[in-house]
Amino acid sequence: MNKPTPDAGAGHVTRRDFLKSLGTTAVATAATQAQTIAEQLERTRAEKILGPGPVPISLRVNGREFHLEVEPRVTLLDVLRNNLSITGPKEVCDRGTCGACTVWMEGQPVYACMKLAIEAQNHSITTVEGLSLEGKLNKVQEAFLEEDALMCGYCTPGFIMSATALLKFNPHPTAQEIRHACAGNICRCGTHPRIIKAVLKASGATVTSNLDVIPYASLA
Repeated sequence: MNKPTPDAGAGHVTRRDFLKSLGTTAVATAATQAQTIAEQLERTRAEKILGPGPVPISLRVNGREFHLEVEPRVTLLDVLRNNLSITGPKEVCDRGTCGACTVWMEGQPVYACMKLAIEAQNHSITTVEGLSLEGKLNKVQEAFLEEDALMCGYCTPGFIMSATALLKFNPHPTAQEIRHACAGNICRCGTHPRIIKAVLKASGATVTSNLDVIPYASLA
């Protein structure tokens, strides 16, 4: 007895049709992947490989243009201190944890030890030296002196950079907002209460001479 013939017009797909469509899809997918890989290789060939030797870079620091040659692996902090003799940013942890090397990049605080010098090109860099206009300290620097908000002073430039950036965007911060803004800066001497008072004073707030007004436990 003959088996009934499937109705080809009823949307039936034979095994042969299925395998043919599967093969076509696989070929199309492979072709697309091959084209993508070829484009990636072409972009890689077009990219200029820098290093490992010194390469020319240009930096704009405190309003001045500097042209020098450094290895691509060198950090912004190393270039500032060792090549440009700008020693305000301090090298302490060199791991982006203490904030002593804080500078501004386009007005935003960044760790100079965590930024490659070659990445800082085409950006405006400001260090603590750039905050003083014609030798006159800014209000945060003056407040740090008046409130004796430093001990060894090694962390002070980083705190001043963070605090000044805060007052640019928030002219009248609370003590809690100051603590948050300076959370990435560490004073190993423990003068955080005086630092907060200094920033409050720089903002125009009235502060008491009693250090207990800012309990040390609240700094945690």
